[in-house]
Parts: sequence; C-alpha cells; structure tokens
Amino acid sequence: MVGLDIGTTSTRAVVGDFNEEDQLEIIGVGVAPSTGLRRGVVLNIEATLSSVSSAIESAELMSGREIHSCVLGISGANVESLNSKGVVAVAGKGREITADDIGRVHEAAKAVSIAMDREILHVIPQTYSVDAQRGIRDPLHMMGVRLESEVHIITSSVTTTQNMAKCVNRAGYKPDRFILGSLAAARSVLSSDERDLGCLLMDIGGGTTDLMVFRDGEPWYTSAVPAGGMQVTNDISIMLSVLMDSAERLKREAASCWLESIDADELIVVPGIGGREPTEIPRRKLCAIVQPRMEEIFLMAKEKLDKAGYLKDIKAGIVLTGGASLMAGARELAESVFGVPAHLGTPPVIGGLGSEYRNPMFATAVGLVLLEADAQLALDPSRGQASARKDKSRASSLGKIVTWLKDKFI
Repeated sequence: MVGLDIGTTSTRAVVGDFNEEDQLEIIGVGVAPSTGLRRGVVLNIEATLSSVSSAIESAELMSGREIHSCVLGISGANVESLNSKGVVAVAGKGREITADDIGRVHEAAKAVSIAMDREILHVIPQTYSVDAQRGIRDPLHMMGVRLESEVHIITSSVTTTQNMAKCVNRAGYKPDRFILGSLAAARSVLSSDERDLGCLLMDIGGGTTDLMVFRDGEPWYTSAVPAGGMQVTNDISIMLSVLMDSAERLKREAASCWLESIDADELIVVPGIGGREPTEIPRRKLCAIVQPRMEEIFLMAKEKLDKAGYLKDIKAGIVLTGGASLMAGARELAESVFGVPAHLGTPPVIGGLGSEYRNPMFATAVGLVLLEADAQLALDPSRGQASARKDKSRASSLGKIVTWLKDKFI
C-alpha cells in the first residue's frame, strides 16, 4: 500500500504493509522537491513526474519493495463540496432496511447537478432518518417505511485529476484510487472525540490551505484558502531582499508567527546576495513580516467558515497539519484568531519505522495508507479478526500473569 501526496513544494510517498501478525506497519517513506504544481494544479508535467519518481524510488529503497501502484491524494483550490439529501421507500422484505436500500438512498442523494468540468470524488454519508427517527448512524436491519440520508459530496476538477493521473502513469506507476487529501489527513490525526464534538482540520500546505469541518463524526464542510507557506516565503524574500532558498531557510529556522514569544534583543543573520556581506537583524523584524501573512490565512479560513455557518460547530478546536503548521507560533496564532483551542496533528504510532513519518507534513500520505488498509480489511475481515484474536490472547495471558503475581505477592 503506497500513499502519494503531491504538493506545491514537495512530494511525499509512504509505504505500508501488513506484517506476519496482520498488523499494519509503515516500512518506507520518500520525499522529493516539487516544482510542477501550484495550488493543486499541474503546471509542468515533466517536473511533476520527476518529483513523483524520486519520492517513490526513495520509498522503494527504504522499504525494499517494488512499487507498481499507489493511492493518490487530491487537494487544492479546485476541490469543492456540497451537502445533499436523498429519500427512498424501503423495499426490503417486511419493511426491513437492507444494504440495497442504503445503496439506493445514496444514489438518490448524489443525484445533483454539477458542472461538466467537475466529477464526484467522494459521497460521504453523514446521518440517516428512518420515518420520524432522526440522527441514526447505521440504519441496516432497522424497520421502517421511509429512509432518508444526508450526504457530503466532494467534487474536483476533471482536468486536474486527469493531469495528476497522467503524471503518475508516465512515472511508471498506476493510481488505484483518488482520495481527498484533507480526508486522508483527518484519518491519521483526528480522534473520534474531536470528530463527534466538532472540529476544524487545517492542512496548511505550500500553495493552499485545505479546510474540513467535522460534526457528529462526519465531514460537513470542505473548502480551501488559496494561500499557504509559499506566500510567507515570498514575503520574506521581497522584504529582506534575499533569494527564495535563503528565505525558505529563514522561515524554517528562525521565523515565528507569534511576536509575543520573541525576545526584543534576539538577532538573526540574513545572508547576502551578489557579494553582499551577511547582516544581522532583530528576529522580531522577521516575525513582523511572517505574522501578518499567517494571520491573513487564518482570517480567510475563519471568514469562509463564518459565511458557510460552521464556525459555531468547531467546539473541539482546530487541528493543524501540513508543512507550514510547523512554524513557531502557528498554534498560538490560530487560537487567537478563532478563539478556540488548537494543536498540531501528528500521525499515530503505527509500527515499522521509527519516527520518520510522525510529522504533520506526513499526515496526508500516512492517512492515504490507513484508508487503503481500512478498505482491504473491509474486503477481508478475517485479517483484522486474526489480529484481534492475537491481541486478545496476549491480553488474556497478561491478565493471568498479573493475577498470579497478585496471589503470590500481595
């Protein structure tokens, strides 16, 4: 299982597989610079396929596996969403709701008008109603006459998806599935409590900031802000008259978007260009460049949520992922703008490699692997049951040892 996340500034590949005990492990990661995309749209196919090849080859080398296909993450400003409802009459024997009834109500809900240049990426069930009973999570085998479903429909640009697939195909790999990047990131970093109570996932990438609001366990709003970490780098380059590479290094090593955390007398070295000597400036000067841009990104996101009516639903706070979320002070600035708690989203400990993938930058790629593993377990439940039996056996053995120790020594 290979998750491929092609971004504006970097491409990341994560390889996962089930071990002898049928437990998922991350066995390889690969990262390569990306220059062929801007805000989720392919601008240079050759540059993009070169980045894809480099990232997957690095993951192949680390994992020792030969890779032929992958699960591809789709993100950027071309992604849109809407909520829809579908209603059908229950046709099951004795008015018992069957899987066919649930499939029909999903088809009815997705029968919406979309533009010719767009395609449906996901149809995610949010909640069901059976006759007068609302808020049902799973109506299978319930009795009723009328079945209603609310779904979250995510669409993407047809040409953007085709160009991404073409880059992967020309690099020598086959994209098995397309999954929304923020949906994958949510799978890897959000807890079930955060999903149920209501939270905002902000994936701050290089060119865009992807937004997804969860409520009652399911996504209700998906959007994107056309700004990200590259805009911060560009501001530093212009204001301090340095090359983009130097600006990116300054952003990673010295920038902060929370001015209050910086000492007034702290200095940093700004490299010169064209034979100019490096100079020292107060670190607060760099932060005064970075903070307004990051604040603008958060304010744009807040305005989108407020306009759509979902700002009141993020009671559990904000979870930040993506490379730009690692900037010092990002969490404090998000809390200040939104007025709710915020924290960095880190993929869980899965097994296999050490800590290489436990980074907000890998949230999407790891989530793609987790979703693919979920799909394989759904097709072959015995695999997960075998693992659960082994875990239960271990727990039972441990319980017996604890009981014996208590009897002997307590």
